[in-house]
Amino acid sequence: MLGRQAGSEIDQSSCVWRMNNAPTKGFERDVGRRTTLRVVSHTSVPLLLQRQQHFFGQANDTVYVIWGPLRNMRKDGKGIVYNMLRQAMDSYPQARIYVTTEERMNYCDRVFKEETGKDRIQSGSYLSTGWFTLILAMDMCKEIRVYGMINDTYCRTDGYRKVPYHYYEAGSRDECAEYLLHESAPYGGHRFITEKSVFAKWAKTHAITFLHPAWLGS
Repeated sequence: MLGRQAGSEIDQSSCVWRMNNAPTKGFERDVGRRTTLRVVSHTSVPLLLQRQQHFFGQANDTVYVIWGPLRNMRKDGKGIVYNMLRQAMDSYPQARIYVTTEERMNYCDRVFKEETGKDRIQSGSYLSTGWFTLILAMDMCKEIRVYGMINDTYCRTDGYRKVPYHYYEAGSRDECAEYLLHESAPYGGHRFITEKSVFAKWAKTHAITFLHPAWLGS
């Protein structure tokens, strides 16, 4: 996304979604200013809580959708992440924070198995925030434009651009190096490349356009 100057185009969308703690401040020219909805991993909640006023303060009308496993999101007092969010709501009662249900989590697991033939748990992997975000977007949006996502073959292309894994973390691990590390991890990794191949399939039957870089469906 860096240097693409897509910010004004993104801001013209009727609904702008972002993932985890991806910032806009300082990157407005490339990624825009508006955030309508933010899908956040349970592992990224502490990063939001470090800047509670910024994310949940009075001037913020963003809707937050938090996903995570039941062990972290349970409501019986033992869900560590759920408890964190309850405390945030006590401080910012106007914040619009929603958590995914266990049924929704199981549904996303079933979709992964149906599309890949692999059981997520048995394969020792975790679904990415991108997976939950795109499934939710297909349920809610008539048309989807995805910015800054590579396809499943990009990292095998001669002369591919080496960029940081996150646009806001200069000097961090190269994006493709991160993807390949996760794809081959025996346990605890995201199957980013496998997920992208599924996204390419979905783009053939849904109005999904991929930009920067542009690929199948665009």
